Amino acid sequence: MAQPLLEATNISHSFDYPLFTQIDFTIEPTQSAAIVGRSGSGKSTLLHIFSTFMKPNEGKITLLGNDLYSLSGEEIESLRRYDVGIIFQFHHLFKGMSALENIGVATMLSGEQIDDTILKKLEIDHLMSHKTSELSGGEQQRVSIARVLNKKPRIIFADEPTGNLDKETAELVMDVLTDYIKETSAALVLVTHDENMAARCDEIYTLEDQALKK
Repeated sequence: MAQPLLEATNISHSFDYPLFTQIDFTIEPTQSAAIVGRSGSGKSTLLHIFSTFMKPNEGKITLLGNDLYSLSGEEIESLRRYDVGIIFQFHHLFKGMSALENIGVATMLSGEQIDDTILKKLEIDHLMSHKTSELSGGEQQRVSIARVLNKKPRIIFADEPTGNLDKETAELVMDVLTDYIKETSAALVLVTHDENMAARCDEIYTLEDQALKK
């Protein structure tokens, strides 16, 4: 049995009200999992906890073999730089820079080279010289996804990555993400409202009534 890339145990969190309690979650290499649920159920918060950006009130996270809360700030930053990929619904590209320069920043920080194959799969290879302001919203989102994939993460956390895309482009993006995790033995944790995108994943979890259910 493969070593899980992410193992969460007894995760509980609340703000002014209980959000979720005693959540367990595991994902292994080449696997994809979708987390669905109504707005306000805590899906994005759970993803932030899984991906190092929030600490839960209770529970344990083992990420890529590391007990997350025993790591120093520098060690967590290293995980984010080299091994963890985060894809948001909004692209967060650097304005005034070209598409190629945006991707180049990520590869420079992670010590990787830009992979032309990823650019071609996302159908943005012809846009590399364009400034981000010259790109459509869908093109900008694909550039941001290319920026994440080019750093060659071992696990990808994606929060509504296709939420602003048309159906055809959303399918293309899911093709690229699922191909990537199969080819590199990575894993994908996807938060989405889109049932079609969720159905593309190996497992679907629903966050409701403060619990994560298969």
